[in-house]
Amino acid sequence: QVQLEESGGGLVQAGGSLRLSCAASGPTFSSYAVGWFCQAPGKEREFVAAINWSGDTTYYANSVKGRFTISRDNAKSTAYLQMNSLKPEDTAVYYCAATHSRVLLIWTRDYDYWGQGTQVTVSS
Repeated sequence: QVQLEESGGGLVQAGGSLRLSCAASGPTFSSYAVGWFCQAPGKEREFVAAINWSGDTTYYANSVKGRFTISRDNAKSTAYLQMNSLKPEDTAVYYCAATHSRVLLIWTRDYDYWGQGTQVTVSS
């Protein structure tokens, strides 16, 4: 079992950047694929990005492609989401999640472990 904790959220102006971190505790973080999701008020949680266990395969939602970058450092048991060119519509709580799947997944139901989330607010 792995436990996840997000950090790095905050308030930023439109066009700015943030880097979110997802620190994992527990054995074998490198055996998990990691996904980032976001949830705005009144909306369902939706997929943002995913990375496979080794870090050599990534996948992004169309809305963030070219602006966000997902990465991981297995030696530090940490995954990251670099968020550039932020827009007000990126405002949401961001969650990281982990799954044993070898295939990158975009649905919340396919992830077994979740962090508590970190708030990102982008002002116009």
